[in-house]
Amino acid sequence: MTHAHPSPDTAPIERSDLLTAAEKRLARRELQRHKTVAFALVTPLLLFVLFAFVAPIATMLYRGIYNPVVADLIPETLDLLVAWDGQGTPDDLVLNRMAVDLKRLALARTSGKLAAEINRNAPGAASVVKSSARKMRRQDDAALAENGARLLVQANKRWADPVLWRAVKKAGTIYTDSYYLTALDLERGTDGQVQIRKAAQIYLKLYTKTLRMALIITVLCLLLGYPLAYFLANAPAKTANILMIFVLLPFWTSLLVRTTAWIALLQTNGVINSTLTGLGIISEPLNMLYTEFSTIIAMTHILLPFMILPLYSVMKGIDPTLMRAAMSMGARPVPAFLRIYLPNTLPGLSAGALLVFIISVGYYITPALVGGTDGQMISNIIAFHMQQSNNWGLAAALGTLLLILILTLYWVYDRFVGAGNIKLG
Repeated sequence: MTHAHPSPDTAPIERSDLLTAAEKRLARRELQRHKTVAFALVTPLLLFVLFAFVAPIATMLYRGIYNPVVADLIPETLDLLVAWDGQGTPDDLVLNRMAVDLKRLALARTSGKLAAEINRNAPGAASVVKSSARKMRRQDDAALAENGARLLVQANKRWADPVLWRAVKKAGTIYTDSYYLTALDLERGTDGQVQIRKAAQIYLKLYTKTLRMALIITVLCLLLGYPLAYFLANAPAKTANILMIFVLLPFWTSLLVRTTAWIALLQTNGVINSTLTGLGIISEPLNMLYTEFSTIIAMTHILLPFMILPLYSVMKGIDPTLMRAAMSMGARPVPAFLRIYLPNTLPGLSAGALLVFIISVGYYITPALVGGTDGQMISNIIAFHMQQSNNWGLAAALGTLLLILILTLYWVYDRFVGAGNIKLG
């Protein structure tokens, strides 16, 4: 019986295959180790982004539709109002329960929260709720449970008005789109259909005004920053370094100090008006402070470095021989600049413009200090609802719409003007 022996070439091939498989496993383990290390290094940044950006934005989106204040204050009254059709005065049972709830809220000193929430749907209701709560506090619980409806109407006749009760029922809705509708100057009518808001329509105008001011600030930063960045990129190193210090100097100074300096310059008896009056150029001081003009000037000064730095970084990498070569071939300076140099600076120009525009859209401190009523932007109204009117739902809705607007504009920019669409000449 003969035994088959492997050919001389078979054993080396099998050993080579086994070695290759071992090397592959080792390479996979090494790659997995590198991925694990990289993920561990990035984890702190991911956690920071999660807690500093994702969580606040998610909370803002949620607060724009979630409003449990009234439902937590008068839950039993709202349960009884479910069966009410919205026509005529609700049953006495509902009014009795409301009278009891008002006394309880008055004793707990929380009737002001209920008054504020209802007043957003029925202007003037705050005084009705507060005065009625004070009167109900002096009544016995048994009297309120039996004759609360009569006592409530005696306290204020508006409790017999179905408009007030519709406002109570609307304010008691936990999940609502009313904040977003208000932010768009819309509302729901008595039939539930969306319609143009009958009260003051201010928010769409503010969004338009904010975008217009941001566009003006961006154009001014571009007109002022492009020549300076060009000079810095082509100046001798020593001169460029000295001038760059002046460009970066505003970052070493408090934003509040820079804004306050503009107040000293632009106020009625400020430096500019005093100088112009002293030179005889004007006879009366100009009204420059607390206007849209003052906001645009101050924000242009503050945001100008954000335009210069991206332009400078791009211009510094452009070969200066390109312009000389174009002009040596007979091209004039202006056409050579427009066809050769300007297209090469478009990445820095677009990045600087986008940066300035997005920052200016959401700016708050400078418009609040130097803008006054005329120079305020949408961010100031958001701050007002958060700090003074305590209408967090509307503030969240306005902030969400501002975020959507900025993301939409960025998508349009990236789609049509982004760096991937720039073709260098």
